This record gives sequence, structure tokens and C-alpha cells, in this order.
Amino acid sequence: GISPFTNQPTSIVVTEGSVARFTCKVTASPPPIITWEFNRVMLPLATKRITVLPSGVLQIHGVEKGDAGNYRCVATNIANRRRSTEATLTVTPAPSPKLPQRPRIIAGPQNATVSLHQSTILECMATGNPRPLISWSRADSKSIDVFNTKVLGNGNLIISDIKPQHGGVYMCRATTPGTRNYTIATANITVLAPPSLVEWPESLTRPRAGTARFVCQAEGVPLPHITWLKNGEKVHSNGRIKMYNSKLVINQIIPEDDAIYQCQVENEQGSVLSMARLIVVMSEDRPSAPRNIRADTVSSSAILLAWERPLYNSDKVIAYSVHYMKAEGLNNEEYQVVIGNDTTRYIIDDLESVRNYTFYIVAYMPMGASRMSDHVFQHTLEDVPLRAPELSLTSRSPTDIQVSWQPLAAKLSRGRVSAYRLSYRTSADQAVTQLELPGEKTQYLLEGLQPDTIYLLRIAAATSVGWGEQSAWTSHRTPKASSAKGTYTCSSVVAMSYWLLPDGPMLQAFRHAHGIFSKVKHVLCVSQSYD
Repeated sequence: GISPFTNQPTSIVVTEGSVARFTCKVTASPPPIITWEFNRVMLPLATKRITVLPSGVLQIHGVEKGDAGNYRCVATNIANRRRSTEATLTVTPAPSPKLPQRPRIIAGPQNATVSLHQSTILECMATGNPRPLISWSRADSKSIDVFNTKVLGNGNLIISDIKPQHGGVYMCRATTPGTRNYTIATANITVLAPPSLVEWPESLTRPRAGTARFVCQAEGVPLPHITWLKNGEKVHSNGRIKMYNSKLVINQIIPEDDAIYQCQVENEQGSVLSMARLIVVMSEDRPSAPRNIRADTVSSSAILLAWERPLYNSDKVIAYSVHYMKAEGLNNEEYQVVIGNDTTRYIIDDLESVRNYTFYIVAYMPMGASRMSDHVFQHTLEDVPLRAPELSLTSRSPTDIQVSWQPLAAKLSRGRVSAYRLSYRTSADQAVTQLELPGEKTQYLLEGLQPDTIYLLRIAAATSVGWGEQSAWTSHRTPKASSAKGTYTCSSVVAMSYWLLPDGPMLQAFRHAHGIFSKVKHVLCVSQSYD
């Protein structure tokens, strides 16, 4: 059957020549077809002026006096039919002469989550005088799929047989013909997709005491969850067996590891299974483990490893395998480098600064491998920061600048930031004032400045090793002393950006296009960076 309406149409008053919109919502199984009646007579689903959307929305464009009356929606499926309450459309005369009216979107597209091969509709209905033109585009500038997309009525977008590439942000733009007056409404389409494998595990043959790595990478929406199975039973991490994101790594292989391994990938939309075999090759006269492992710090990103050859069967060694991982934290990924048997030294140079690492080495022969060497621990050094933070500048009054910045990421700070050095001057003066601030600070208020003056600011960060390079100069003009009270904002950017302009149709369009919705009265604020 059909349940009662969850959303009934409501009466509206509309000016002649404008647009009218009624909605109704009902749930039923199977899903109903929605039609509309005008004064108890069924309306066509689509005419030049009237559009009925599958979602149950009735749109009337260019409203005429004859459109005044009573409207109700009718929900019909194979089992039943149900009518909504009636809503009245009252049409008032248009002013003479008609006044120009900027475009305004009265019903914009809504975010939608859609399964593969389903359809979705993005509504866009606008008023304005002259009547606005509706156009669609994607926020990522990709072209809209013309084969699966069509326009319904006066600007609604229907996407059928949805595929993953249809996901993204869609923008409806309502533009006054022959002008640059426009307004924008956006909606995001999320396409649900069952998991599919991008990279799947491959069967391996490995010697006892060797290392096996299986990779299983998948995509899907929502992001799929990966489970590893051994002969159908769930694999559990231990000292030898580790799982990271999309990898299963088995170290120091034993005969019992010989098995079929399965990668099970699933999300709410479905699941997929892939399998691979690990064959363990036995060998009795394995070399003993490499000896006397030493680790010496070279720099903030490099550690030198040195070792001695195995005591037994070292003449059978064809390669060494160097294993390393971060020593702190849980479930850190282990990395492996294989090098020839002609050296017993190796520099690992892709490490993070100020981190403890653990290392061990395995010796390989053609059909076997030694046990792990002893583990050694070593840490990388601090270094000067790789670069300075980006500044964000705000004025709360004509005589101050609020300076703020985000803490540097670990890879950029290369250690604990112990201090910041903030430098500033006016654009007309070469004398620079410097302030040293504690490393835990992320903002500072400069006070006692001159109103309506361009100031140049930059910052540098330091670790215990020393100072990193300074940022580029960023300019900010303090407000005039007579300006209206308020907060004036300039974000630090690499190129010139005009944030806040006198209000008007052009600015409204600019704000919508760039996601800027703050309103400040008649202030021109310029932020610019200089090298």
C-alpha cells in the first residue's frame, strides 16, 4: 500500500510572470508514480511551462492568471492510489512597468548518494527579470557526460545509468541574459560502488626464514575493508606476521606458512575475494645470521648500517635483505631493501627527522635464508625547518594586525620547533622590526600600528639546530581610522587576491563562485606576497 504523505503541498502567492513550485512526498512499495491535478483535472507531466519531477515536485514557469487555482498530487502504484490535500496558487498582477530583478535560485540541487546504474535528478529553479538562463557545469571543470545526462523542463538535470565518473560537485548557474549577473547553487553526487581490485595478491615461492609480501589494493564507495584469510581462517598479526592497509607481510617464514592466502574486500555494496599460494622451499644448510650489526646516524634523514658476514656458510650468501621500521607506535609498516653480497654496509636515506628506528638483516642463499640478525636501534637527528609556516593576517582595529599560522607538519619542521621569528616593516620604510616568539605560539597581535598603512610581514621557524629560511613577505593594509567597526580579513596567498569589495551583483557572483560568504561594508582589502 501507500503510506500517508510525509510532505503535503502548501498554498503560495506568486506574482504573474514569476515561477511557482509545489512539493509532496510519500513512501510506498513498490515506489509510486507522482502526478498532479489542477482543479481536480490531471496535469500533463511536461509542457513548455509545466514540469513534474520524479521526486514529486511540480514546477510552473511564467505563471499566468489562468494558473490560479487548487493543486494536489496523486501517488499511484500497482497496489493503491493516494491523493494529497489541496494547495491554492494565488496569482497577483505584475507591476507595470516590470522592474529588473537579479537572478535568485529558489530551489537548488541537493546532495545525493546514488548506487551504480541508478538515476538521480538535480533540481534548479530560479526567478528574475528578465527570466534567468540556467546552465550546468562541474566544479572540477570536467565536461558533463552528454550521453547519460539530459535537461528536464527549464533547467533540471537528470543523470541516468550512473557510473563512478559521474560523482562530483555540480554547479547550477542562473544568469540574467546579456549580463554578468548570476548566482550559483551546488550539490555533490556520491556514487556508491562495490569493491573492485586494483592490485591483487600473486602466488609466491619463498625459502624458509625468508619474507613474503602479498598486496591487495581495492577501490569502492564507501572505502572497502580488507580482511586476510589463511586457508579460509582469519589471519592475526603477531611478531612475524603483520598487516598494513593493503599488505600482508610474513617474516621469518616457517613450513606452516605454506598455505593459500585470501584477500577479502567488502563494503555495504558488495564483496570480492582474491587468493594466492605461498610455497615454502626447505633447505638444511642455511647460512647463520649476519653478525655485529651497527647503526650510525649520518643526518636528519640517513642512518648507516654495517655488519659482518655470517659465521657459517657465508660463501653461499648471494644477497642481504635490510629491514627497518619506526620503533615507536603500533602497527608501523616494515620496509625492506635487498642488496648484493659484495658489501656489508648500506645507507638508508629516506627516514624522517628525530625518529627512532629499528633495523635487522637477513642473509639469502639460492634456496634459503638465515635467521634474523639481532635488532639494533638508532635515531635520526634534528635539522633546521624545511620551510616557514604560511601567515594569515586580520585587522580588528585600524592600529593592529592579528598574525596567525598553522604549526608545521613533522616532515617540514624536521624536529621540535623551539621558536618563531616574526619580522615586519611598513612598505615605505626599510627598517625591519623583529620579534622572537616561543615555539608553541600559533598567533600574535601586533599593536600600536599606523592606520591605513601597508605593512610587510614574514616569519621563520627554528629548531635546536638553527633557523630555517624565512617566508616570503606578505602585505596587509591596516583599515582607515574612520572605518566602520568590524573585522577586516586578508588571507595570505602567493598571488594577489581581492577578498572584500563593495556589495553589488558582481560581488554576489564573485562570492558564490569562490565560496566567500562574509559581508564587510565597503572595504577594499588587498593581500599580496613578495619574494
